Amino acid sequence: MSNGVTLTAATRQNLLSLQDTASLTATTQNRLATGKKVSSALDNPVTFFTSQALDQRSGDLSSLLDGISNGVQAIQAANQGITSIQKLVDQAKSVANQAISTQITTNGTASTAFSANTTAATTINLFVNGTSTSATIPTSATIDQAITALNTAVGAGSFSKDSTGTKIVMNASSDVEFNTTTDQTNLGFAAGSGSTTAYGATTAVAQSADLTVSGVSARSSLASQYNSLLTQIDQLASDASFNGTNLIGGKGTNNNLTINFNAKGNSNLTVTATDATSNGLSLKAITGSSAAGTVGQGNFLLNKDINTTLNSLTTASNSLRSSSSTFGSALSVVQNRQDFTKNLINVLDTGSANLTNADLNAEAANSQALSTRQSLGISALSLANQAQQGILQLLR
Repeated sequence: MSNGVTLTAATRQNLLSLQDTASLTATTQNRLATGKKVSSALDNPVTFFTSQALDQRSGDLSSLLDGISNGVQAIQAANQGITSIQKLVDQAKSVANQAISTQITTNGTASTAFSANTTAATTINLFVNGTSTSATIPTSATIDQAITALNTAVGAGSFSKDSTGTKIVMNASSDVEFNTTTDQTNLGFAAGSGSTTAYGATTAVAQSADLTVSGVSARSSLASQYNSLLTQIDQLASDASFNGTNLIGGKGTNNNLTINFNAKGNSNLTVTATDATSNGLSLKAITGSSAAGTVGQGNFLLNKDINTTLNSLTTASNSLRSSSSTFGSALSVVQNRQDFTKNLINVLDTGSANLTNADLNAEAANSQALSTRQSLGISALSLANQAQQGILQLLR
C-alpha cells in the first residue's frame, strides 16, 4: 500500500538510513543486555544449535563428575582402611613375637624320694608343650637311670636330682604335664588335683602341687590380645566405606565399584573389591585347644603354632600391600580422568561461548557509534526538508 505522504528522494533516503540505524541499535542493545550475539535459532541457526550441542555434552560430563568424585573418595576410603589394617597386622605380629619370646618353664622338686618298680618297667606318660611323649624307666632303676630316661623324652637337662640324691628335680624349659596322677606319683611328685588341661583329643591331669609352671598364662593373655586385634581388623574393614560403597568389607562381589567416564557408559573403570577382614586375610583366632592340624591354636602354647600364625600374618601383610598397590593404580587412573573431564568441560564451554557470546567492548563501541550516526541522520533528515520549509515561508 502506497504512502499517502509525498517525500522527496533525499528525505526517503535519510529515513531509511535512520531505520537501519534504529535496527542496528536495537540489536546492539540486545547483545549488551544478554551478553549473547546469538541468543536464539533466529539469529544464526547453525551457530545456535552447534553451541547447544556443546553445552549439552558439557552438562553430561558435569553430571558424571559427581560419580567420578564419589569413586575417588570410595577408593581413598578403602586405601586408608588397608593402611590402618596393615598397622593392626603389624601389631598382631608384635604380639605373636612377644608370645614366642615368652619362656615357658616347669620347676619343682618331688615331695617324696624316687623309688623304682622292682617287678616291671614303668612308663611315664607326659605332655611337653602339648605334645604327647613317654619315658620308660627300667625295672629296679636307679634315680640316675630314671633321670636319663626322662631327659631323653623331655629334653636334656629337664630333670636332675636334689642335694640328697633321692628326689627328682624338674627344671624344664617347657610346660610339662602328666597324663595321670599315677605318672606323677611314680616319680615322687604329689598327685595333682583341680582343673585338667586339654590337648587335642586327650587331657592332662591337674598339675602337681610340687611343680610350678610359668609363661603359660602370659602366652594365654597374649593370645587374647591377638584375638582382640582380629576383631578390630574386622570392624575397621566394615567401617572403611564411602557413600555405601565398601571395597574391603568382604561382603561379596557386589561391592565392586564401576566408574563411568562418558554418558554412553562405554568408557569406564571397574575397581574390584577385596576382602580385608581377618577371614579374607586367612587369619584365625586363637582358641584354647591345640588339635592336630589346627593352625595357631592352644593359647600360643606351642612355638610351632605361633610360627604358623606369624607366617599367616606375613602372608596377610603381602596381600594388603598388593591390594593397596592395586587401589593406588586405580585411584591414579580415576584422578587422571577426573582432571581430563574437568579440562574437557572447560574446552566445550569455551567453544560454546566463542560461538554465541558477544564482545561487550565492541558492542559498547558500536552503541556509541550508532548513537552518533542516529544524531547525524536526524540532522541530515532536517537538511533534506529545508527546501519545503522555504516554500512554507513564501506561503506565509
